[in-house]
This record gives sequence, structure tokens and C-alpha cells, in this order.
Amino acid sequence: MTTLSCLFLRASSFTTCKALYPFQFINRLNNGGLFSSSRDESSKSTLPAHADGECIERSYPNFQLLQFPCLNCNYGYIIHDMKTGETAAIDTPDASRYVAELEKREWKLTHIFNTHHHLDHAGCNLQLKEESYHRYSQKFPMEQSVAGAGVVGDIAKIFGPKIDGHSIPGLDVPLAFPDTDTYTDTDNDRHDSSSTFLEFGNMQVHVMDVGGHTKGHVAFYFPMDKVVFVGDALFALGCGKMFEGTSTQYWESLKRLRNLPDDTVVYCAHEITERNAEFALSVEPGNLDLIVRVHDIKMRRKRGEPTVPSLMGEEKDTNPFLRGDVSEEIRRNVGAFDEDSFDVVFGKIRAAKDNFQV
Repeated sequence: MTTLSCLFLRASSFTTCKALYPFQFINRLNNGGLFSSSRDESSKSTLPAHADGECIERSYPNFQLLQFPCLNCNYGYIIHDMKTGETAAIDTPDASRYVAELEKREWKLTHIFNTHHHLDHAGCNLQLKEESYHRYSQKFPMEQSVAGAGVVGDIAKIFGPKIDGHSIPGLDVPLAFPDTDTYTDTDNDRHDSSSTFLEFGNMQVHVMDVGGHTKGHVAFYFPMDKVVFVGDALFALGCGKMFEGTSTQYWESLKRLRNLPDDTVVYCAHEITERNAEFALSVEPGNLDLIVRVHDIKMRRKRGEPTVPSLMGEEKDTNPFLRGDVSEEIRRNVGAFDEDSFDVVFGKIRAAKDNFQV
């Protein structure tokens, strides 16, 4: 997501967090609940992206998750390990909203996970880090540094891609990747990507190399809970613009994400799916799964409901940026040739989206 396209603060009150319990969440996914969202990654919607400003709370086996609107079309995320008390911000688009949600629950921020360096993702790092000290220094005693923990005293640590380190404010822990895969597939590790690992609470988080939108973009995958935070690398029915990477790099990144299990819950950073849906239909109008999903998207937006998260399985079936190697219809409609490699096909899909007009 470009910085300027979403740096418009939405004036909304901090509402009470609405709980969404696991059985409700599963039902919403299954009952036509093909989560998606609204608008192109580079343009503003004619309607507000966030209809009510509500915070939604979900419970996973190993953490609680808060999802709340920020700016014009961003989503903010906070995760909290109930056993250890560790709490992480996934990107930092709006410090005031994060602080408000943390204070309601008396959670102490211990980690900041940045997916990439754009200001609507890392711009409030230092403010939140400062708040993590000043707002809790009197309530919580100073702690000794614990091996593997994300906190020294009361100061949250900032994790982000090493390659973007010069552009990520306050980066404490640069995340780099091995040249080759050093792990094997298991039930809890079913993906094929460059990956490194970090500890959060009692969990091992897989940090995936998903560069393309920016060179150093990463995703945070929680295999025990089958949840992935993808930033702007992947959207519901879309992907971020290719600002810094190459089509080869970006296609490899999207294949890594696509290799995650179908029931992986995908949290992207923006509510922009309606516009993505229009483009997807323009390049694959014969995809019946897509037609059904787009109808559900429109109904959700009319009701003012978020269309994020989605499931990786539905992205595989309907997201044109994941389908250039499986859909002849898409290849034909973006002008790809039989001899084009699939990274070239992806580049043509991305270019078609960049130039798409309703």
C-alpha cells in the first residue's frame, strides 16, 4: 500500500471491542463467508472502508487477536499470549488506536512486528515503543531480560526485515533469511519458502520472505494456530503494487504464501477488496468460485462488515495473482503468450491491475 493513499485519519470513537468466538468465526467462514474487502491498493473508495470503527476480538488456541480499523483503510492488529502476557503489535499505522486498545485490557506491549517499511506500517514504531515504557513503567516493575523474550525492562522491541532496516524506525531485531531451506514439511510446517524464526510467548513464529511490494517485505506465520499476517504482500483478491521488487521475486513470494495450508487464516493490512474484485472478474469472468465470492463481498460491504480475514484456500481459488499458472483465461485476458514464464505472466497481471479502469 502506498503511504499517501491511506494516510487520512478516520475520525471515530474507540468503541468497545466486540468479541467473535471461535464457533462464530468458523460459521462465518463456512456460511458463504468468503471474506474479502474493497478498493484498489492505490485508490480511495467512494465509501468509507470502515463503516463502524469497531474492534473485533478473536480467540485462537495460543493467543487472542484484536482487529481494528486505522487511518482510511488500514487494519491494526494486536496479539496477546494469555499464558505469558506477551503482547505484539503487527505493524503500527496509528499509535493512538493501539494505545487505546491496549489500555482497555491493561496489556503491556512487548513486541512490534513490522512487515515492511512503509509509513502506514512502521510510522508509529517509536511512539508506541515510548508509550510501552511511559504508560506501564509505574504499573509493572522493571524486569530482567529473559532469553528469547521481546522485552527488556518495559521497552517493546521492534522486529522487521533486515534489508529494510535503514527505513524502519527503531528497528531492534533485524530479520534475515538463510539462502536455502533448512527444514522439512510436517503437519505444522507445511510451506516452502525462505524462512527464519522468532519466539513469541510459547510459540515459534515463522518469518517468511515475501519481498516484491518492497524488497524486504516479510509475513508472520503462526503454524500452531494456522494464522498468517501478510501486510501488503497479499490482499483479499489482490496483492500490493510492485514498488521495489521484481516480478520474479514477487511471484516466488506469492507461491510461498500459496503453499500454506488451505485453512490458513490470512490477515492482510487493508480493506480494499471490492475494487480488487472488479479487476479479478475482468480477467477471469468464467470462474464460478470467484462469482460467488464477489457476491458475498458486496453483501458484506453493504452491511458494513469487514472482509478481512480470508482463507488461503479461497485465495488460491479466486485471487488472480495466485492463478497465473493455473488459469488459461487469466493468461489470455492479460495478453500473455504461451512461451511466457509464469513470473512474466504475473508481471502482466500486475501491470493490468495497475492500469485497470472501471
